Amino acid sequence: MLILPAIDLRGGNAVRLAQGDFHRETVYDTDPISVAERFIESGARWLHVVDLDGAKSGEPQHWRVVELIVRLGVPIQFGGGIRSHDSAKRILEMGVARIVVGTRLVTDPWFAARLFADFGERVAAGIDARDGHAAAAGWSQKSLLKAEELAANAARDGCRRIVLTDIARDGMQTGPNTELLTAVRRASGLSVIHSGGIGSLDDLSRLQGLGEDAPEGVIIGRALYEGTVALEDALATASA
Repeated sequence: MLILPAIDLRGGNAVRLAQGDFHRETVYDTDPISVAERFIESGARWLHVVDLDGAKSGEPQHWRVVELIVRLGVPIQFGGGIRSHDSAKRILEMGVARIVVGTRLVTDPWFAARLFADFGERVAAGIDARDGHAAAAGWSQKSLLKAEELAANAARDGCRRIVLTDIARDGMQTGPNTELLTAVRRASGLSVIHSGGIGSLDDLSRLQGLGEDAPEGVIIGRALYEGTVALEDALATASA
């Protein structure tokens, strides 16, 4: 099981939001590059980078920061504001290993299908769920689509991988939503990277214990920044 430390960018800082609420922000470092370097020094083999300003505005804002993180030599999974083919192409040409399309997966499935066709494995479907329903536009808008319905549609449209977030648990360290994860896994038949709620090594072990429904990877944010979970320990637990 892969561990992806999260670096959320807002205003040039590395931050975390509680439950996706922009008014509940904690700034953890004013230098996101140094955060990435520390994660890599601790053994991270992937990084999950989110442009929160981009997610809100509809266009990535932190091009230079992402470029500098890419230069560190570890594969980057990037999301936040990818709502045009040009943005997707530009960020991939910059060297980002994988992009996550979220809002337009909900609002324009044809666009998402085109990205899946054009870029294959390098595009993941970002499904951000609030009360079981998919959200969009920086998590500010809840759709009528159930998360598992959106997952099944994405698989039908050529998606290879899902990045799944339970918004209510994101940044709360209250444990993973295994019911949601299992529903999305079974509805889509795709590999899933889980995000939201990780607060202990026991949470990682619980996900591993799901067998065929276990996630391919787990994104961890606040628990790493606040020292609740040490990255080295998380990596060891995930590889056990």
